[in-house]
Amino acid sequence: MRYRTLGGTGIEVSVHCLGTMMFGAVGNPDHEDSVRIIQTALDRGINFVDTADMYSTGESEEIVGKALKGRRDDVVLATKVHFPLHDGSRNQSGNSRRWITRAVEDSLRRLDTDWIDLYQVHRPDHSTDIEETLWVMSDLVSQGKIRAFGCSAFPAEEMVEAYHVSERRGYGRFRTDQPPYSMISRGIERSVLPTCRRLGMGVLTYSPLAWGFLSGKIRKDHPIDLTTGRAALAPHRFDPSLPANAAKYDAVERLMEVAEGIGVTLPELALSFVTTHPAVTSVINGPRTMDQLEGLLKAADLILDDAVLDQIDEIVPPGTDLYEADAAWQPRSLTDLAQRRRPAADR
Repeated sequence: MRYRTLGGTGIEVSVHCLGTMMFGAVGNPDHEDSVRIIQTALDRGINFVDTADMYSTGESEEIVGKALKGRRDDVVLATKVHFPLHDGSRNQSGNSRRWITRAVEDSLRRLDTDWIDLYQVHRPDHSTDIEETLWVMSDLVSQGKIRAFGCSAFPAEEMVEAYHVSERRGYGRFRTDQPPYSMISRGIERSVLPTCRRLGMGVLTYSPLAWGFLSGKIRKDHPIDLTTGRAALAPHRFDPSLPANAAKYDAVERLMEVAEGIGVTLPELALSFVTTHPAVTSVINGPRTMDQLEGLLKAADLILDDAVLDQIDEIVPPGTDLYEADAAWQPRSLTDLAQRRRPAADR
């Protein structure tokens, strides 16, 4: 296992980070099995574990807490805050001081720990001034409840804004970003990754298998069950009858040929590709079973040469998105019609 320094924190983390979204009710409900998977990952050299309060409504954090008993000092533990844990709860979501102050205590309790190494705001919150978010996060550092804080899926311009607010107000600043990144979702190469490098931020990427598109199980001209798994959550993203999906399936077939040409699996190729970018510190792997973990760990030893990377660039050019990487959040500049269309009388 290789290790890299996480941004300017001085914290060394494994290049492969264990994601825990699939531990709990939405993935693997067997706590003992999930604990074994986490501990096996630690035994194999992974020292970086990422979770979130909303994963299985807090159950994932509880499982992680069980797995880290007796090993807490050896692990860099990251979790996230933003999404509501229960429908209809007012003021129990977002990035406000009121909610973060409550949510961090709940996460500490579920994780059974006195501190969180990296506390991340899971998504932007345009109803809360970024100054308030940075203010409360800085206070949590001073109180010793967290060691550093970061953001997730922030546009480049909002990371720059947060940086300048931190400088102007004397607050701590985002030390990391957690964006989606894969061989078929490369849009962040245009501005997000260069901005992170310029600001000295560490980057831990998620969805390296593009919601399963790069798992090797979703193939062109092969039957696809749209009623189970991730395909059931968003059938339109996988439906081969939709013209917009054709380029994804074609790219997967060509990437499969690249993987076979060097004697590795498509997931191994996908994971190694992500870690090649100079802005990326660590890639998050989110297994549900022990077999999936073993398959993902094989990529830890794989280093791609320029010839292979050139082939990938030919299939999916740098900065190109063939796949909608983040279905959970879209900026208001896209979702709010008033921000995209002039009033009828002013057109």
